[in-house]
Amino acid sequence: MSAVKKIIVIEQLKRNQMNELLARGTRLDGRGMLDTRPMTVTPNVIEKAEGSSRVLLGNTEVIAGVKVNVGTPFPDTPDKGLLVVSAEVLPLASPYAEPGPPDESTIELARVTDRGVRESGMIDVGKLVLVEGKHVYAVFVDVSILNADGNLFDAVSAAVVSALLTAKIPKYEVTAEGSITKTEEKIPLPIQTIPAAVTMAKIGDYILVDPDSEEEAVMDARITFVSDDRGNICAGQKGLGGTFSFEQVVFAASTAKLKGDQIREIIKQGVHSAV
Repeated sequence: MSAVKKIIVIEQLKRNQMNELLARGTRLDGRGMLDTRPMTVTPNVIEKAEGSSRVLLGNTEVIAGVKVNVGTPFPDTPDKGLLVVSAEVLPLASPYAEPGPPDESTIELARVTDRGVRESGMIDVGKLVLVEGKHVYAVFVDVSILNADGNLFDAVSAAVVSALLTAKIPKYEVTAEGSITKTEEKIPLPIQTIPAAVTMAKIGDYILVDPDSEEEAVMDARITFVSDDRGNICAGQKGLGGTFSFEQVVFAASTAKLKGDQIREIIKQGVHSAV
């Protein structure tokens, strides 16, 4: 399913109105340039999943579910468990969603989210090993986009992160011979940090945090930064054909750290509400 809204004439005509408002420091929906839409995190929404979460970011709505199996590690990383993030835009998410396999934008969405979790070191994948080179935990996170109203990157990231934070996986006993036995005990994933993605759009000379669908339809470029809870930028992704100056990239990175702290607090509060 495509997550990209096709540009239509009526939306292009809004560019002039947007530019007039941006020159005065405001946006079509009344937000300031660096204001995000309200975000809510509701964990444990899928009963049979090891972990799950529903995130609302404005009118954008996504659900993430975690499924954990025992698998075989990749040959080049026998001492690390597996983590895979996938995403799908459901037909009801947008009138512009098209049937078929995930397109480039949806694949990019899953990969950027996966990279943010992986590069931040959110999960200590070394502790997902049961028997090195033979048995490891394989963590799969599936994301469904229920409503696409802009900034899927941040909504999907928050849903994946909060779902992983709530996940409880089966504990296995390992024998001296290297065989494993599943027990009734459930344990949390080995969490080390909480990453947060912050996406900004460039429209003309202006940088906007958390673009909605109308702003995405006319933006010249997009940039996403992922930070951890130690203030490090762990991953980044630039999209579309427009450019950012060096100063704009530095500004975007510092903004991502500030807004990332706010998103982390929302995720923590949502997850703790389920405890």
